[in-house]
Amino acid sequence: MAADYILYGADHSLYTGKARAYMRFKGLNWEEVTATREVYKSIILPRAGVAIVPVLATADGHVVQDTTDIIDFLEAAHPAVSVYPDTPLQKLVALMLELYADEWLVIPAMHYRWSVLDQQRDFIFSEFGRMSAPEASPQEQVLIGERTSKMFRGSVPMLGITAQTMPAIEEVYLELLDQLDSHFSQYEFLLGSRPSIGDFGLIGPLYAHLARDPVPKALMQERAPNVYAWVERMNNPVPLSGYFLTDDEIPATLLPILKTMCRDQLPDVLDVIRHNAIWLEQNPGGDIPRYLGMHPFRTGSASGERVIHSYAQWMFQRPWSHYQSLSGQQRAKADTLLKAVGGLDAFNTEIVHWVERKPGQLELVEGSR
Repeated sequence: MAADYILYGADHSLYTGKARAYMRFKGLNWEEVTATREVYKSIILPRAGVAIVPVLATADGHVVQDTTDIIDFLEAAHPAVSVYPDTPLQKLVALMLELYADEWLVIPAMHYRWSVLDQQRDFIFSEFGRMSAPEASPQEQVLIGERTSKMFRGSVPMLGITAQTMPAIEEVYLELLDQLDSHFSQYEFLLGSRPSIGDFGLIGPLYAHLARDPVPKALMQERAPNVYAWVERMNNPVPLSGYFLTDDEIPATLLPILKTMCRDQLPDVLDVIRHNAIWLEQNPGGDIPRYLGMHPFRTGSASGERVIHSYAQWMFQRPWSHYQSLSGQQRAKADTLLKAVGGLDAFNTEIVHWVERKPGQLELVEGSR
Protein backbone atom coordinates (compact mmCIF):
# COMPACT_ATOMS: atom_id res chain seq x y z
CA MET A 1 0.00 0.00 0.00
CA ALA A 2 1.35 3.39 -0.94
CA ALA A 3 2.39 5.62 1.94
CA ASP A 4 0.05 8.40 3.07
CA TYR A 5 3.05 10.53 4.04
CA ILE A 6 6.70 10.91 3.11
CA LEU A 7 9.11 12.47 5.60
CA TYR A 8 12.21 13.92 3.95
CA GLY A 9 15.02 14.13 6.49
CA ALA A 10 18.22 12.59 7.77
CA ASP A 11 19.36 10.28 10.54
CA HIS A 12 21.66 12.90 12.06
CA SER A 13 19.14 15.76 11.77
CA LEU A 14 17.96 17.08 15.15
CA TYR A 15 14.48 18.07 14.03
CA THR A 16 13.94 15.01 11.81
CA GLY A 17 14.30 12.97 15.00
CA LYS A 18 11.42 14.88 16.56
CA ALA A 19 9.07 14.30 13.61
CA ARG A 20 10.15 10.67 13.12
CA ALA A 21 9.45 9.71 16.73
CA TYR A 22 6.04 11.37 16.56
CA MET A 23 5.03 9.58 13.38
CA ARG A 24 6.09 6.26 14.84
CA PHE A 25 4.04 6.87 17.98
CA LYS A 26 0.95 7.81 15.96
CA GLY A 27 1.24 4.59 13.95
CA LEU A 28 0.87 6.37 10.62
CA ASN A 29 1.29 4.91 7.15
CA TRP A 30 4.48 6.71 6.14
CA GLU A 31 7.99 6.31 4.86
CA GLU A 32 11.20 8.27 5.36
CA VAL A 33 13.31 9.41 2.43
CA THR A 34 16.82 10.71 2.91
CA ALA A 35 17.22 14.35 1.87
CA THR A 36 20.01 13.84 -0.66
CA ARG A 37 21.35 16.58 -2.90
CA GLU A 38 18.95 15.45 -5.60
CA VAL A 39 15.99 15.48 -3.18
CA TYR A 40 16.85 19.01 -2.09
CA LYS A 41 17.12 20.11 -5.71
CA SER A 42 14.08 18.37 -7.14
CA ILE A 43 11.64 18.26 -4.21
CA ILE A 44 12.43 20.33 -1.12
CA LEU A 45 13.44 23.63 -2.71
CA PRO A 46 10.75 23.66 -5.45
CA ARG A 47 7.94 22.56 -3.14
CA ALA A 48 8.89 23.97 0.28
CA GLY A 49 11.01 26.93 -0.79
CA VAL A 50 13.60 26.65 1.98
CA ALA A 51 16.48 24.16 2.24
CA ILE A 52 15.54 22.92 5.70
CA VAL A 53 14.57 19.41 6.83
CA PRO A 54 12.41 17.71 7.79
CA VAL A 55 9.69 18.22 5.22
CA LEU A 56 6.42 16.28 5.24
CA ALA A 57 4.68 15.53 1.95
CA THR A 58 1.17 14.08 1.76
CA ALA A 59 -0.10 11.69 -0.88
CA ASP A 60 -2.13 14.49 -2.45
CA GLY A 61 0.90 16.79 -2.78
CA HIS A 62 0.57 19.01 0.29
CA VAL A 63 3.90 19.99 1.91
CA VAL A 64 4.56 20.98 5.52
CA GLN A 65 7.91 22.28 6.79
CA ASP A 66 8.86 22.81 10.48
CA THR A 67 8.40 20.05 13.03
CA THR A 68 5.87 21.87 15.19
CA ASP A 69 3.72 22.59 12.13
CA ILE A 70 4.16 18.99 10.98
CA ILE A 71 2.97 17.64 14.33
CA ASP A 72 0.02 20.04 14.53
CA PHE A 73 -0.98 19.23 10.95
CA LEU A 74 -0.92 15.50 11.71
CA GLU A 75 -2.69 15.96 15.06
CA ALA A 76 -5.57 17.61 13.23
CA ALA A 77 -5.73 14.75 10.73
CA HIS A 78 -5.26 12.00 13.34
CA PRO A 79 -6.67 13.30 16.64
CA ALA A 80 -6.81 9.95 18.44
CA VAL A 81 -4.44 9.74 21.42
CA SER A 82 -3.21 13.31 21.27
CA VAL A 83 0.31 14.22 22.34
CA TYR A 84 -1.10 17.41 23.87
CA PRO A 85 -2.41 16.91 27.42
CA ASP A 86 -5.94 18.19 27.87
CA THR A 87 -5.36 19.42 31.42
CA PRO A 88 -4.05 22.95 32.01
CA LEU A 89 -0.83 22.45 33.99
CA GLN A 90 0.35 19.43 32.05
CA LYS A 91 -0.25 21.17 28.74
CA LEU A 92 1.63 24.25 29.97
CA VAL A 93 4.62 22.19 31.13
CA ALA A 94 4.65 20.11 27.93
CA LEU A 95 4.70 23.26 25.79
CA MET A 96 7.39 24.85 27.96
CA LEU A 97 9.62 21.81 27.61
CA GLU A 98 9.08 21.71 23.84
CA LEU A 99 10.23 25.33 23.71
CA TYR A 100 13.26 24.54 25.90
CA ALA A 101 14.26 21.55 23.80
CA ASP A 102 13.67 23.08 20.37
CA GLU A 103 15.26 26.45 21.00
CA TRP A 104 17.77 26.05 23.85
CA LEU A 105 19.04 22.47 24.01
CA VAL A 106 20.39 23.00 20.51
CA ILE A 107 23.29 24.68 22.37
CA PRO A 108 24.65 21.54 24.10
CA ALA A 109 23.66 19.45 21.07
CA MET A 110 25.79 21.51 18.73
CA HIS A 111 28.57 21.83 21.28
CA TYR A 112 28.93 18.07 21.70
CA ARG A 113 28.83 17.54 17.95
CA TRP A 114 31.32 20.17 16.81
CA SER A 115 33.48 21.14 19.80
CA VAL A 116 34.78 17.56 20.13
CA LEU A 117 34.98 16.96 16.39
CA ASP A 118 38.54 15.63 16.61
CA GLN A 119 37.21 12.64 18.61
CA GLN A 120 34.38 11.72 16.19
CA ARG A 121 35.45 13.29 12.93
CA ASP A 122 34.95 10.36 10.55
CA PHE A 123 31.52 9.49 11.99
CA ILE A 124 30.18 13.04 11.70
CA PHE A 125 31.55 13.73 8.23
CA SER A 126 30.38 10.30 7.02
CA GLU A 127 26.85 11.08 8.19
CA PHE A 128 26.73 14.34 6.26
CA GLY A 129 28.37 12.75 3.23
CA ARG A 130 26.05 9.75 3.24
CA MET A 131 23.00 12.01 3.32
CA SER A 132 24.27 14.16 0.49
CA ALA A 133 25.68 11.41 -1.73
CA PRO A 134 24.51 7.93 -0.70
CA GLU A 135 26.02 6.41 -3.86
CA ALA A 136 29.56 7.62 -3.03
CA SER A 137 32.22 5.43 -1.45
CA PRO A 138 32.80 5.72 2.32
CA GLN A 139 36.03 7.63 1.70
CA GLU A 140 34.28 10.03 -0.67
CA GLN A 141 31.44 10.53 1.79
CA VAL A 142 33.87 11.71 4.47
CA LEU A 143 35.29 14.31 2.09
CA ILE A 144 31.83 15.36 0.91
CA GLY A 145 30.61 15.59 4.50
CA GLU A 146 33.52 17.78 5.51
CA ARG A 147 32.51 20.21 2.78
CA THR A 148 28.72 20.12 3.24
CA SER A 149 28.87 20.45 7.04
CA LYS A 150 30.96 23.61 6.92
CA MET A 151 27.93 25.86 7.42
CA PHE A 152 26.88 23.98 10.56
CA ARG A 153 30.38 24.02 12.01
CA GLY A 154 30.55 27.73 11.35
CA SER A 155 27.29 28.40 13.22
CA VAL A 156 28.69 27.30 16.58
CA PRO A 157 29.87 30.77 17.75
CA MET A 158 26.50 32.27 16.73
CA LEU A 159 24.84 29.93 19.23
CA GLY A 160 27.05 31.29 21.99
CA ILE A 161 29.37 28.30 22.09
CA THR A 162 32.81 29.72 22.83
CA ALA A 163 35.80 28.88 25.01
CA GLN A 164 34.30 31.18 27.63
CA THR A 165 30.91 29.47 27.75
CA MET A 166 31.79 25.81 27.03
CA PRO A 167 32.47 24.83 30.67
CA ALA A 168 29.09 26.19 31.76
CA ILE A 169 27.31 24.61 28.78
CA GLU A 170 28.71 21.23 29.81
CA GLU A 171 27.92 21.83 33.50
CA VAL A 172 24.29 22.70 32.75
CA TYR A 173 23.92 19.76 30.35
CA LEU A 174 25.34 17.26 32.85
CA GLU A 175 22.96 18.65 35.46
CA LEU A 176 20.09 18.15 32.99
CA LEU A 177 21.17 14.56 32.35
CA ASP A 178 21.17 13.87 36.08
CA GLN A 179 17.75 15.45 36.53
CA LEU A 180 16.23 13.57 33.59
CA ASP A 181 17.84 10.33 34.72
CA SER A 182 16.16 10.72 38.10
CA HIS A 183 12.83 11.48 36.42
CA PHE A 184 12.98 8.58 33.96
CA SER A 185 13.88 6.18 36.74
CA GLN A 186 10.29 6.76 37.94
CA TYR A 187 8.31 7.58 34.79
CA GLU A 188 8.30 6.22 31.24
CA PHE A 189 7.86 9.68 29.74
CA LEU A 190 7.69 13.27 31.01
CA LEU A 191 4.07 13.17 32.15
CA GLY A 192 3.25 9.51 32.53
CA SER A 193 3.16 6.46 30.26
CA ARG A 194 2.35 8.44 27.09
CA PRO A 195 4.79 10.80 25.34
CA SER A 196 3.70 14.44 25.20
CA ILE A 197 4.73 17.25 22.88
CA GLY A 198 7.44 17.95 25.45
CA ASP A 199 8.92 14.48 24.93
CA PHE A 200 8.95 14.99 21.18
CA GLY A 201 10.72 18.29 21.66
CA LEU A 202 13.37 16.67 23.83
CA ILE A 203 14.01 13.72 21.54
CA GLY A 204 15.34 16.07 18.84
CA PRO A 205 18.55 17.15 20.59
CA LEU A 206 18.75 14.19 22.93
CA TYR A 207 18.77 11.66 20.09
CA ALA A 208 20.31 12.83 16.84
CA HIS A 209 23.22 14.64 18.48
CA LEU A 210 23.50 13.61 22.11
CA ALA A 211 22.54 9.91 22.00
CA ARG A 212 23.88 9.12 18.54
CA ASP A 213 27.17 10.99 18.01
CA PRO A 214 29.91 8.82 19.58
CA VAL A 215 31.25 11.14 22.30
CA PRO A 216 27.96 12.36 23.84
CA LYS A 217 26.39 8.92 23.31
CA ALA A 218 29.02 7.30 25.51
CA LEU A 219 28.53 10.06 28.07
CA MET A 220 24.76 9.54 28.18
CA GLN A 221 25.01 5.77 28.39
CA GLU A 222 27.43 5.93 31.32
CA ARG A 223 26.02 8.88 33.26
CA ALA A 224 22.29 8.68 32.50
CA PRO A 225 21.23 5.15 31.48
CA ASN A 226 17.59 5.93 32.22
CA VAL A 227 17.72 8.81 29.74
CA TYR A 228 19.26 6.54 27.12
CA ALA A 229 16.48 3.99 27.78
CA TRP A 230 13.92 6.78 27.27
CA VAL A 231 15.56 7.63 23.92
CA GLU A 232 15.09 4.01 22.87
CA ARG A 233 11.45 4.06 24.00
CA MET A 234 10.84 7.23 22.02
CA ASN A 235 12.36 5.73 18.88
CA ASN A 236 10.58 2.39 19.29
CA PRO A 237 7.20 3.28 20.81
CA VAL A 238 4.08 1.20 21.21
CA PRO A 239 1.82 3.24 18.91
CA LEU A 240 -1.11 5.11 20.41
CA SER A 241 -0.51 3.73 23.90
CA GLY A 242 -0.26 5.10 27.42
CA TYR A 243 -1.80 7.75 29.62
CA PHE A 244 -0.91 11.07 31.16
CA LEU A 245 -0.83 11.25 34.95
CA THR A 246 -4.17 11.78 36.64
CA ASP A 247 -5.32 14.95 38.40
CA ASP A 248 -3.12 17.18 36.23
CA GLU A 249 -0.08 16.09 38.25
CA ILE A 250 3.30 17.62 37.50
CA PRO A 251 6.10 15.36 38.77
CA ALA A 252 8.39 17.11 41.23
CA THR A 253 11.33 15.71 39.28
CA LEU A 254 10.55 18.13 36.42
CA LEU A 255 10.68 21.28 38.55
CA PRO A 256 14.50 21.63 38.56
CA ILE A 257 14.50 21.41 34.75
CA LEU A 258 11.82 24.09 34.49
CA LYS A 259 13.81 26.28 36.89
CA THR A 260 16.87 26.07 34.66
CA MET A 261 14.76 26.87 31.62
CA CYS A 262 13.23 29.93 33.29
CA ARG A 263 16.63 31.10 34.55
CA ASP A 264 18.57 30.73 31.30
CA GLN A 265 16.16 30.72 28.36
CA LEU A 266 13.27 32.99 29.22
CA PRO A 267 15.39 36.17 29.60
CA ASP A 268 16.77 35.42 26.13
CA VAL A 269 13.26 34.95 24.71
CA LEU A 270 11.99 38.19 26.23
CA ASP A 271 14.90 40.06 24.67
CA VAL A 272 14.11 38.42 21.32
CA ILE A 273 10.53 39.71 21.63
CA ARG A 274 11.89 43.19 22.32
CA HIS A 275 14.17 43.08 19.27
CA ASN A 276 11.35 41.75 17.10
CA ALA A 277 9.19 44.71 18.14
CA ILE A 278 11.97 47.19 17.35
CA TRP A 279 12.48 45.60 13.94
CA LEU A 280 8.77 45.89 13.14
CA GLU A 281 8.69 49.54 14.12
CA GLN A 282 11.58 50.17 11.73
CA ASN A 283 10.22 47.91 8.97
CA PRO A 284 6.41 48.12 9.10
CA GLY A 285 4.65 45.39 7.21
CA GLY A 286 7.80 43.40 6.48
CA ASP A 287 8.62 39.72 6.92
CA ILE A 288 11.03 39.53 9.81
CA PRO A 289 14.40 37.82 9.21
CA ARG A 290 15.18 34.73 11.27
CA TYR A 291 18.30 36.38 12.68
CA LEU A 292 18.55 39.93 14.00
CA GLY A 293 22.17 40.23 15.04
CA MET A 294 23.66 39.22 18.39
CA HIS A 295 22.73 39.88 22.00
CA PRO A 296 24.05 38.97 25.47
CA PHE A 297 22.93 35.74 27.11
CA ARG A 298 23.69 33.59 30.12
CA THR A 299 23.89 29.85 30.62
CA GLY A 300 24.59 28.63 34.11
CA SER A 301 27.47 30.67 35.52
CA ALA A 302 28.75 31.94 32.15
CA SER A 303 27.79 34.83 29.96
CA GLY A 304 28.43 35.49 26.29
CA GLU A 305 26.74 36.56 23.08
CA ARG A 306 24.45 34.56 20.83
CA VAL A 307 22.25 35.16 17.84
CA ILE A 308 18.90 36.92 18.22
CA HIS A 309 16.67 34.16 16.82
CA SER A 310 13.34 35.78 15.96
CA TYR A 311 11.64 32.37 15.67
CA ALA A 312 12.02 31.86 19.43
CA GLN A 313 9.09 34.24 19.92
CA TRP A 314 6.84 32.04 17.78
CA MET A 315 7.68 29.03 19.95
CA PHE A 316 7.24 30.99 23.19
CA GLN A 317 3.81 32.19 22.06
CA ARG A 318 2.55 28.59 22.27
CA PRO A 319 2.89 28.14 26.06
CA TRP A 320 2.23 31.88 26.60
CA SER A 321 -1.09 31.70 24.74
CA HIS A 322 -2.13 28.61 26.67
CA TYR A 323 -1.29 30.29 29.98
CA GLN A 324 -3.16 33.45 28.96
CA SER A 325 -6.25 31.36 28.14
CA LEU A 326 -6.51 30.11 31.73
CA SER A 327 -8.73 31.74 34.31
CA GLY A 328 -9.99 31.23 37.82
CA GLN A 329 -8.61 28.28 39.74
CA GLN A 330 -6.71 26.99 36.72
CA ARG A 331 -4.89 30.31 36.36
CA ALA A 332 -4.13 30.36 40.09
CA LYS A 333 -2.58 26.88 39.92
CA ALA A 334 -0.53 27.87 36.89
CA ASP A 335 0.64 31.00 38.71
CA THR A 336 1.75 28.90 41.67
CA LEU A 337 3.74 26.57 39.40
CA LEU A 338 5.32 29.39 37.40
CA LYS A 339 6.24 31.32 40.54
CA ALA A 340 7.91 28.21 41.96
CA VAL A 341 10.11 27.79 38.87
CA GLY A 342 10.80 31.48 38.26
CA GLY A 343 8.68 31.98 35.14
CA LEU A 344 5.68 33.98 36.36
CA ASP A 345 6.89 37.41 35.25
CA ALA A 346 7.84 36.16 31.78
CA PHE A 347 4.42 34.63 31.21
CA ASN A 348 2.74 37.85 32.28
CA THR A 349 4.74 39.90 29.77
CA GLU A 350 2.51 41.55 27.19
CA ILE A 351 3.22 40.56 23.61
CA VAL A 352 2.26 43.55 21.49
CA HIS A 353 3.56 42.37 18.11
CA TRP A 354 2.50 38.83 17.29
CA VAL A 355 4.63 36.49 15.18
CA GLU A 356 2.93 34.24 12.65
CA ARG A 357 4.54 31.67 10.40
CA LYS A 358 4.33 31.67 6.63
CA PRO A 359 6.13 29.15 4.41
CA GLY A 360 9.82 29.81 4.98
CA GLN A 361 9.19 33.15 6.73
CA LEU A 362 8.00 34.82 9.91
CA GLU A 363 5.50 37.65 9.82
CA LEU A 364 4.93 40.10 12.65
CA VAL A 365 1.36 41.17 13.18
CA GLU A 366 0.20 44.33 14.94
CA GLY A 367 -1.82 43.97 18.09
CA SER A 368 -1.72 42.15 21.39
CA ARG A 369 -3.08 38.62 21.62
